[in-house]
Amino acid sequence: MAPRLRALRLLLALAAAAAVLLSSPPSTDAFYLPGSYPHKYNPGEILNVKVNSLTSIDTEIPFSYYSLPFCTPPEGVKDSAENLGELLMGDRIETSPYRFRMHANETDVLLCRSDPLSPGAFALMKKRIDEMYQVNLILDNLPAIRYTRKDDYFLRWTGYPVGIRVAADYYVFNHLQFTVLVHKYEDPNVARVMGTGDASDGIPTGKDGASSSSSGWMVVGFEVVPCSIKHNPDDVKSLKMYGKYPSRIKCDPTTVSMSIKENEPIVYTYEVSFVESDIKWPSRWDAYLKMEGAKVHWFSILNSLMVIAFLAGIVFVILLRTVRRDLTRYEELDSEAQAQMNEELSGWKLVVSDVFRAPSNPMLLCMMVGDGVQILGMAVVTILFAALGFMSPASRGTLITGMLFFYLVLGILAGYASVRVWKTIRCGDHSGWVGVSWRTACFFPGIAFLILTTLNFLLWGSQSTGAIPFSLFVVLILLWFCISVPLTLVGGFLGAKASHIEYPVRTNQIPREIPAQKYPSWLLVLGAGTLPFGTLFIELFFIMSSIWMGRVYYVFGFLFIVMLLLVIVCAEVSLVLTYMHLCVEDWKWWWKSFFSSGSVAIYIFLYSINYLVFDLKSLSGPVSATLYLGYSLFMVIAIMLATGTVGFISSFCFIHYLFSSVKAD
Repeated sequence: MAPRLRALRLLLALAAAAAVLLSSPPSTDAFYLPGSYPHKYNPGEILNVKVNSLTSIDTEIPFSYYSLPFCTPPEGVKDSAENLGELLMGDRIETSPYRFRMHANETDVLLCRSDPLSPGAFALMKKRIDEMYQVNLILDNLPAIRYTRKDDYFLRWTGYPVGIRVAADYYVFNHLQFTVLVHKYEDPNVARVMGTGDASDGIPTGKDGASSSSSGWMVVGFEVVPCSIKHNPDDVKSLKMYGKYPSRIKCDPTTVSMSIKENEPIVYTYEVSFVESDIKWPSRWDAYLKMEGAKVHWFSILNSLMVIAFLAGIVFVILLRTVRRDLTRYEELDSEAQAQMNEELSGWKLVVSDVFRAPSNPMLLCMMVGDGVQILGMAVVTILFAALGFMSPASRGTLITGMLFFYLVLGILAGYASVRVWKTIRCGDHSGWVGVSWRTACFFPGIAFLILTTLNFLLWGSQSTGAIPFSLFVVLILLWFCISVPLTLVGGFLGAKASHIEYPVRTNQIPREIPAQKYPSWLLVLGAGTLPFGTLFIELFFIMSSIWMGRVYYVFGFLFIVMLLLVIVCAEVSLVLTYMHLCVEDWKWWWKSFFSSGSVAIYIFLYSINYLVFDLKSLSGPVSATLYLGYSLFMVIAIMLATGTVGFISSFCFIHYLFSSVKAD
């Protein structure tokens, strides 16, 4: 229960991060981001390796490391410190039996002799090998990295496979060759730890087993080479854990020999060597975060700028030529001429008495706008903090934790926006604001709860670590009920007290008939989503690869720029579409302005299906496909609310400006 109870400390996370920044010693002049302090290890000090969940890009369903017959620590398995984000991501970090002593090379170390494989354990081991599950080890917060050679270059992988199948036989990687890259500890006043350092692409190394230094060492790299070596279980019956294996072990990753058989044990061994490296501590994540395809990111931004320039030109023509010209001619006429002109005119000027007529389902629109403001605010703040380095990949789970924290706090914006729109639609009458606030607080969280609960039952049925524990469900409900709901009600109260936005023209009691259109207006609304999608589909590929292919996404600066460009495009698209509808005397613009930009979610969902079919070909099983589609649906609903809100607000401001210059009786 202890790891679950730690999730209750979520609200202290931000304060703790600030405390870390403020609690550096007075003699320290260097700047550190939260969670990025180097750890000094003295020669001979124990280094403990941790294990994370077993993962596979074939199934996308994580499982506990100890669900397979691996060696366990002599003192028993203990959960490592976790935050709420790690739990939601399916990470289960636990202690492992692998232990090193700083700067002490060891070879032929016996880890353990497992129990004979039962029929169930044997079948499960074969299944995990077939599904290409990876073992994920962590040392000093660095995931184990594995290099494989392909042609003339090396490929980087995090973790190593459980085993491999050759013909009808299954082989397990039972010997691990670890390489720990270390760098002499530098005083922060000398190191000036800032930015990402200046590590080169290669890994310069010194002599193996370099002499120890009294100043201590820092871990700057953690590499693993898995091998499958045939050990005789009878040779180690009398040996204890960490004892010396009777014979010399030679690790050759190109050959496999330890096949698994039912009712036979597996002997696990390892070796470790420490290599002095020129990589400095701030640059130790460079091996994981090598930016590949930077030109593609810039191309994505350039593509977005071209779309923005195209739409901006249309908006410029609408505002400065068409609208301004019409308004100027209209205002220069006297009353009789205006009346005569009204009979001859067509287009947006004829809907002056209907343009602010209340939409259908106004409460639902207010709820969706309020939730959209909350989601958009959460995205902007979270990505900004991530771009500044406060949510780096080195701090596992902080991105999800930060998103949840900001979403809860920004409930006050959701309540304020929804009630303000409600009060404006009702021309200053704020009655019913409590119901609007309450429904706003429940709308998107209710959808999320329904989707995640359904997917969670699938994960529970698979006994996956990706399943959210029941205790965590209770924590999330308490966070929602005790923080988000009250803040949303407070925001609604502030929105009810704020003055409503007065309409510049009066609305007739009898609605104007909308002329018949050649094409359905909703067809144009749905097609408008292609333009916002065109600004982000390139960046979307990198995000999808990060989520589903196990790659680390860290270019939050690019993502922040793309998000800002997306907001601009959504505003412009909605504005242009709203003007086009008014020109054909269609005054029902409220919902169309929302979905003209929100329809980008449809194309993102279609892209997700395309990604599933063509990029995740190896994804196996209906459970994995259901999980993928469920999480994709959850994502596109959030995007629809955020982008739709941008379109609605921009259209409302445009129409308010447009008709504020029109004289109407």
